[in-house]
Amino acid sequence: MRVLVIDTALGLCTAGVFEVEDGEARVLGLRSEAMTKGHQERLAGMARDAVAEAGGFGRIDRIGVTVGPGSFTGLRVGLAFAQGLGAALDRPVVGISTLDGLAASVGEGGAVAAVIDARRGQVYARFWRDGVSEGPAEALPIETAQERAVMLGEGARLVGSGAGLIAEGVPGAAVFDLEGPAPEALVRLAAAADPATNPPRPVYLRAPDATPPTRLPGQPRPTT
Repeated sequence: MRVLVIDTALGLCTAGVFEVEDGEARVLGLRSEAMTKGHQERLAGMARDAVAEAGGFGRIDRIGVTVGPGSFTGLRVGLAFAQGLGAALDRPVVGISTLDGLAASVGEGGAVAAVIDARRGQVYARFWRDGVSEGPAEALPIETAQERAVMLGEGARLVGSGAGLIAEGVPGAAVFDLEGPAPEALVRLAAAADPATNPPRPVYLRAPDATPPTRLPGQPRPTT
């Protein structure tokens, strides 16, 4: 299976094409740059170059895209691009959890906590033990996430931008402060995912920080 993977959820802008066979992914074309904004301007060109290197859009079998949690703006850019391309090519588009991608980036088995800094004293987190998830992705206070990581036992792997926030007090923790999931990890998840149960829909674990305006442009300010 030939898979195009798109990731704009966190601190990377990634477009890569891989051949996946028997769970192994071989890179055919890859563009990935560290960036926290500007994905909209760069993504199409990066995807074009990666796909051209891999032999063209007509040879793509499936598209995988990160669905969050992550940056509200970044997620919208990646999802819109992947869904538009999927419609144009008539190819299935599957959604990939950012936290699942981070966990898969540090290998399978053992105890893993994928943790993203969500600001405001919170993290987005998910926990695994021996490859089995201990529950869904959650928005947690930093202290709660740290307690959950301690419960995983000594030697847990903490991965993501929030790993350093909870590492203190977690015995023997190995910290992997990745800017985003590894493309190889994402493509393996995308190839294994069922399109029927993994739609390309954004995962928001809390409401956006922005608030709607209280008045329309040109309207007078309310008097007290």
